[in-house]
Amino acid sequence: MKFDKKGAYHLSNINKLGVVKLIATIGFAAITTIWAVYLESFLHNQSYVGFLESFFIIIAFLSYFFIIPIVQKYNKIKLYATALFLFVVAYVIFSFVHSLWIIILIGICTAFLGSLRITCFGIIVRDKSPDKKVSENEGLIYTLLNISVMIGPLLAGFVASRYGVSKVFLLSAILIFIAFILFEHFRIHDGNTSKKVDKNIAKVFIDFFKNRQRLFSYIIGGGINFWWGLIYIYMPMFIIDSGYSDILLGYFLAAVVVPLILSEYYFGRLAGKIGFRKIFFFGYLILAICALACFFVSNMYLLLGLLTLASFGAAMVEPTTEAYFFDIIKKTERERYYGPYNTAVDTGLFIATSLSALILLFASFNYLFVFFGLAMFALALLSLKIKDVVECRQK
Repeated sequence: MKFDKKGAYHLSNINKLGVVKLIATIGFAAITTIWAVYLESFLHNQSYVGFLESFFIIIAFLSYFFIIPIVQKYNKIKLYATALFLFVVAYVIFSFVHSLWIIILIGICTAFLGSLRITCFGIIVRDKSPDKKVSENEGLIYTLLNISVMIGPLLAGFVASRYGVSKVFLLSAILIFIAFILFEHFRIHDGNTSKKVDKNIAKVFIDFFKNRQRLFSYIIGGGINFWWGLIYIYMPMFIIDSGYSDILLGYFLAAVVVPLILSEYYFGRLAGKIGFRKIFFFGYLILAICALACFFVSNMYLLLGLLTLASFGAAMVEPTTEAYFFDIIKKTERERYYGPYNTAVDTGLFIATSLSALILLFASFNYLFVFFGLAMFALALLSLKIKDVVECRQK
């Protein structure tokens, strides 16, 4: 934030993007809270909901590759604004529609739009960040994102309980529309449209994973989403099946976010000063130690406390993985490779979910802590193999 001679203040581009992200993500987080419940009201079967959600994830995964030529060819500012506006339209339709087939069709569209929105926003943030402040700015953006993730579910729960699930879509549409208006008002410019357009998507996929450092970056970035699979998919079931109330579950999921809000910006700045290798190593090591310690704990409150403490390790990894990815690729490669990199989110969640399900067929829940602990330890060791980038030393 800067002040002119008259004392009026002006937001930097990153601060403007942060405000937009904060408001829009509250809306998206609210929808995430009630999405499965909304689908179940039409499908009347949890398994069918799971299959439909998996289908949407596949669409989102593939979309990250198919949007590459779109992001390269067109203005990313306009693409992001368009995506926000179309989400507003989609959520208004969701609030009124009663046809499952229309819901599936719009769901496919929003899966595609989600990939476009995430890719464009990430590239815009990087383009507006000086080379020495990428990790710091990513830390700020992720801090604001996690504040939204706390607020969104609270709003969704209040509105859904008093006015019904459909009204949550209207609330989210209003919030995202406000974000859209602000984004348009801020008039952020994009002068980095690529002249080269990749039409061979398979070649982009192969080229991305050919590079050793990009592969390491992909695995490390997917690893933190692998961890969230334990927290957001399996821990809720474990808490409820152990006889505890929904209130404890709500407190736990809120508490898990607090360390992220408190420390992601700090760790983002720290990574820029001491390098990413140390941040990744100690972040994943903290996650590994806390997960393995949970295997030996029988008290539920102590166990949840350990997992909340582990979020400080997650705070070291979550905002810095994206900054590291941008630091190891060339400016001309951002539009080409950032979409494929984002598939690490879906890949990490899919692997965590499927392998954990297999483990639970043959072992008790406690062994999931061993599984996740060993996986986090392996990622800590892999972190020692990456190219160490220290942003403050860059020219």
